[in-house]
This record gives sequence, C-alpha cells and structure tokens, in this order.
Amino acid sequence: MAPFEAPTTKLVDLGQTSLFISAAAIAFNPLFWNIVARQEYHNKVLTRLFGGRSQVACYGLAFTIFTLGLLRDFLYERALREQPSYPLLELDEVKYAGYALIAVGNILVVTSTWALGITGTFLGDYFGILMDEIVTGFPFSATDAPMYNGSTCSFLGAALLYGKPAGILLTAWVFVVYQVALKYENPFTAEIYAKRERERAGAGVEGKKLQ
Repeated sequence: MAPFEAPTTKLVDLGQTSLFISAAAIAFNPLFWNIVARQEYHNKVLTRLFGGRSQVACYGLAFTIFTLGLLRDFLYERALREQPSYPLLELDEVKYAGYALIAVGNILVVTSTWALGITGTFLGDYFGILMDEIVTGFPFSATDAPMYNGSTCSFLGAALLYGKPAGILLTAWVFVVYQVALKYENPFTAEIYAKRERERAGAGVEGKKLQ
C-alpha cells in the first residue's frame, strides 16, 4: 500500500500584491462609511453638500457605498484568480457548498434591504431619517446583522467556488472587520434612537404641563 502524500500545493501566495489590495479594500469600506456617517450626524457635512436635502444626501452616500462594494468585490475576485487552488477545495461537494453560501448570503442581503429600505440600509438614521420602529421580521429574526453576515457568506461561497484557501483567509478578515464595525455602529445607532425616545418623552411631559 502506497503511503499517503499530502498535497504540496502552496495554500496562500503572499507574494501577490492583489491579496493585500483586496484586504485593504475590505477594511476601507466600513471605515469610510462610519467616518462619513458620523461626520454627517455631528456636522451635517453631506446634507450641506447637497443643499440641505438630507434624503438626497443619504442616497448619495448609498450610491457611493454600493459603488465601493462593487470595487471591493472586483478586487477580491482578482485576488482569488491570482492565488493557488487547493485540490480538496475543488471537489464537487465543496462547489455545491459554495453555491449554497452565496445563495444564503444574497437572500440575507436582499431581504434586509427590502425590510429596511434604502435609507434604513444605508445609514439614514445618521441623517435624521429614522425608522418608525425596530424591524424584527426576517431576516432580522434569523440574525442581528443580516447585511454583514450575508456578505460574509458570499465571500466564503466565492472562495469555495474558486477553490482558493486565500479566499477563506480573506473571508476571515471580512468577518473580523465587520465584527469591529458592529462594535462601533450598534451602540451609536442605539443611542440615536434612545435620544429620539427621550425627546418624545420630554415633548409628552411638556404637552401635559400645557394642558
């Protein structure tokens, strides 16, 4: 019986610049929209830029974020194409898992956008465009961060389809970046809505006094 020989294929080619460009794009996007959104919340930078029209400004940011996402995905795909494949990741079962992950990811992202709308999805609350109430239906009943988790699933699915260990490494980086982003976004967003409730409560008290 011949001894088992493990594949000698290099898992990740760190000599490819495209790998680090992709990693930088993954980190840049949430950093960008968090910085810009907070500047908007505190200083109304985008609203002023769009002539005082906060909703138009939000749509402008949404378009920018969407475009940056397309660029990020393009850089990710290019990085994968320049990385070595791994034999065990080229099995049909792995490909099927990749397709399933991409399908799940797209479902989470699309249904989240449908539930929140454009302004709800793209940081409208930082522009003063608040939801009437918290969305609790699907996909938020399945995960508290469907946009981020759906995107992570799609990254991993693409990595499996291409059979690239580097894609799995970049997906891990996506997960870390999004978790850090959530640590900043969730408390800040919660405080925006808490402030609204305090203002509503204060207005209610003043109304009763006037009566």
